[in-house]
Amino acid sequence: MALINEKLRKKPWANAIAKPAQEFPLTPLSVISGTIPPGLRGTLYRNGPARLERGGIHVGHWFDGDGAILGVHFNSSSLTPPYQGGDRGGATAVYRYVQTDGYKEETVAGKMLYGNYGMTAPGAFWNRWLKPIKNVANTSVLALPDKLLALWEGGHPYALDLETLETKGSDNLGGLDKALPYSAHPSVDLHTKEIFNFGVSIGNNGTLNLFKSDWTGKIIQKAQFPLEGLPVIHDFVLAGPYLVFFVPAVRLNILPVVLGINTYSECIQWQPQVGTQILIFDRQTLSLVSRGETEPWFQWHFANGYLDASGEVVVDIARYQDFQTNLFLQEVAFGETHTPAKSTLTRVRINPQTGAVTNIQKILDRHCEFPSVPPENVGQASRYTYFSISRQETDISQEILNAIACYDHKTETLTEADLGENRYPSEPIYATDADNPEQAWILTVVYDGNCDRSQVWVFDAHRLNEEPVCKLELPSVIPHSFHGTWKGHREAHKR
Repeated sequence: MALINEKLRKKPWANAIAKPAQEFPLTPLSVISGTIPPGLRGTLYRNGPARLERGGIHVGHWFDGDGAILGVHFNSSSLTPPYQGGDRGGATAVYRYVQTDGYKEETVAGKMLYGNYGMTAPGAFWNRWLKPIKNVANTSVLALPDKLLALWEGGHPYALDLETLETKGSDNLGGLDKALPYSAHPSVDLHTKEIFNFGVSIGNNGTLNLFKSDWTGKIIQKAQFPLEGLPVIHDFVLAGPYLVFFVPAVRLNILPVVLGINTYSECIQWQPQVGTQILIFDRQTLSLVSRGETEPWFQWHFANGYLDASGEVVVDIARYQDFQTNLFLQEVAFGETHTPAKSTLTRVRINPQTGAVTNIQKILDRHCEFPSVPPENVGQASRYTYFSISRQETDISQEILNAIACYDHKTETLTEADLGENRYPSEPIYATDADNPEQAWILTVVYDGNCDRSQVWVFDAHRLNEEPVCKLELPSVIPHSFHGTWKGHREAHKR
């Protein structure tokens, strides 16, 4: 009876993470409805925590799960043999865990061995010092010409084969020293073929490491900047000639973590008195241009940034009033949430020479996350911003994000794709049509809680409120994931 009551209490989204995900080999996908657009040629990659339990031990936070990558190849016959998936116009998919060193070690042992963001290492107390943390490679992906990088916050990326998703191993990108982390949120400038990223090194105070890479991912320039205390910096934004960081009003108390007493998640404290610090760097020299301070908030993700006609930096974020979002995300791992953590799409204007905020504007008073713009608009003004959103009637303390939307900054209108009850889309990914640059598609992986299945839905990017142009069935359930990317075939073959 207790098990029945447990199932009744939990929402349908919880079933997608109730057990470890099952890998599957390269498999042709069946079309449920519609047709695959002929110009949709390339691969959708997604990354997320796929295993939240092993050997009877459950992770402590959603961030702790082992990463697995989904690759959906469209127009599969253009792939290199022997990975041809059928006639031109078809699609194939493959789903594999990232074979990190820690994952392989725990697989052999048949149990969890390491601690992580929301858990201390199980077993003997000294494990908390011997095995304090594991690179789970579960947050995002970066598609390079000859490899796919599985990215995580606190370590080196792992390189995978673009087609088979076979793990090649940890990759230092030709410039990451042993201790240098490479964050999960690089910014790619498609026009200059530059890739920017950062990583925060932990000490008595943090160090912000800045990286510039060429188109192959090789690091060609580095810089360091000292931080005050140990803040949580998850993302940054490319804004024209600048790299912009909002350092939120949270600080890590590292001593209990080092002593093995508490987890990272437990030791991150909301400190509104320190405000939000703004750091602006020159993208060419990676040197500090200005530093400012404004009211406290927290953000996981930036949508975009650019320099407007007046010379001000404009930055859009999904803004939270405090750090309750961390508790909500911890609850997600256990399939039952209670904490309301609302974000709003917010625009911040800054004088880049002084770091002073000149205006803060709430663009959309709806809970949203994973904002992005078309890749060609990164760092430039973009008419459209895409994101995941909660349906109007949703109790956000009980449900995860359950719709996707587009905001038109020119007309100030919102267009939503309402997928219906108990369906949960992933972050919307923008894919430009290979034949018509004026046409684009939005791809999302949908977990249907009504039938416990996962599907790929393809929308017309400019008609999100209409029926998807295509739906594809996936071989097994894909747990709710964090971030993904699209790699067009024309881009893929520039080798």
